Amino acid sequence: MRIHALQHVPFEAPGSIEIWARHAGHVLGITHLYRGDPLPAVGESDLLVVLGGPMSVHDEARLPWLAGEKRFIERTIAAGRRVLGICLGAQLIAQTLGARVYANSEKEIGWFAVEPTEAAGTTALIAGFPPRLEAFHWHGETFDIPAGAVHAARSAACANQAFEFGERVVGLQFHLETTPAGARELIAHGFDELVAGRCIQQPLAMLGYPARFAAINAAMGELLDRFSRAARGDAVPGGASA
Repeated sequence: MRIHALQHVPFEAPGSIEIWARHAGHVLGITHLYRGDPLPAVGESDLLVVLGGPMSVHDEARLPWLAGEKRFIERTIAAGRRVLGICLGAQLIAQTLGARVYANSEKEIGWFAVEPTEAAGTTALIAGFPPRLEAFHWHGETFDIPAGAVHAARSAACANQAFEFGERVVGLQFHLETTPAGARELIAHGFDELVAGRCIQQPLAMLGYPARFAAINAAMGELLDRFSRAARGDAVPGGASA
């Protein structure tokens, strides 16, 4: 499978996605938008991964390349390609599909449980998520579920944590790709956000659970396995073939 990632800042890399791709023998290309890399052709990849970042989807005046990225995501979805969005990436997909992106009632930074909705069991790609997952979060904004998409996960602080659209597009507000090294990078670059808050953890709490990183990386691996099987045309266990 050919995978292509859109990276918005140096410190939010593909993480465990890159490790999974290397071990599975898949090709991973990366467009570093923050340094002016050109976007690839829509048909170059079997899976487009839109990574996270500290900016907002509304920051086009400050970051003009966001406008081109949104058009690229829109064309990729319209062409029937598979797309995975993470945090900012999910918000970009949601906005591209006509949904609203706005400030959540509170920031969610650290380890907080995500639970699937009843509708998640009807999805082709998200259906394999565990009934409760301690996921890694770093976001202050959220999205409405796009029209025609399945609302697939929630947390106590953020109702809309995941959606699946057309059995080919997945948006995750939370992070499953984050490794311990990636978390340290996020903490170093976002330290000013770590103020007192009900859903804001401090560095020791975020880094003190190494087994949790292994668990979320395994969940990301299962999701990527489902994308890979669907791209081959195989039946996806617990979901539909695509």
